[in-house]
Amino acid sequence: MKKQLALETILNVGIVPVVRVASQKQAMLAVQAVSEGGIPIAEITMTVPGAVDLIRDLTRTLGSKVLVGAGTVLDAETAQKCIDSGASFLVSPNFDRLTVELAIAHDVVMMAGALTPTEVVDAWKAGADFVKIFPCGLVGGPRYLRALRGPLPHIRMVPTGGVNLSTAAEFIFSGAAALGIGGELISTAAIQAGDTTAIIDSARKYVEIVASAREHLRNTKTSTVGSVS
Repeated sequence: MKKQLALETILNVGIVPVVRVASQKQAMLAVQAVSEGGIPIAEITMTVPGAVDLIRDLTRTLGSKVLVGAGTVLDAETAQKCIDSGASFLVSPNFDRLTVELAIAHDVVMMAGALTPTEVVDAWKAGADFVKIFPCGLVGGPRYLRALRGPLPHIRMVPTGGVNLSTAAEFIFSGAAALGIGGELISTAAIQAGDTTAIIDSARKYVEIVASAREHLRNTKTSTVGSVS
């Protein structure tokens, strides 16, 4: 039930904020800001100092309001520590079969990283709930995602890298199940200044963009079905 709720939350919200900052204090500010902006999800990357302990603290304090996950999980050993700390989902920039298998064994949502068609299919066949397309922006962005989705429409893909306010809608139009967004949402300057107003504002804009793009897709599909019938 916990996994299903996490899966539905990611799909419904459609945005996974990637928290990659210099300290636990900054991470707390970032999580609170994106949550206030309407995104109740936070991926705490293993590059944040004390990330595992931070995940435990966030789960205890905000677990009822924010879906807390672990990012940059490169191996099963790290994945186990994150799961033990309460992470509701795991994200990796690469495909590691043992990590995927561990997530499945513990009934935790897994977002495995991939880039090529072979890697994408391998990650999905291994049991990943989502496949993170990384670094998507450097290999064509929305056009590359659309090309992957052509023969692989059944795979839930989450583009990460190159997603910003200008490209977010196009990524949704190209078939993204959700969007992974780091620095384009969680501004380093804002975090360092301790002023999260810009992050809250950006979060709200991303939420609006995703909702609007999805509504456009629904209307387009409805119009197409109506014209065919």
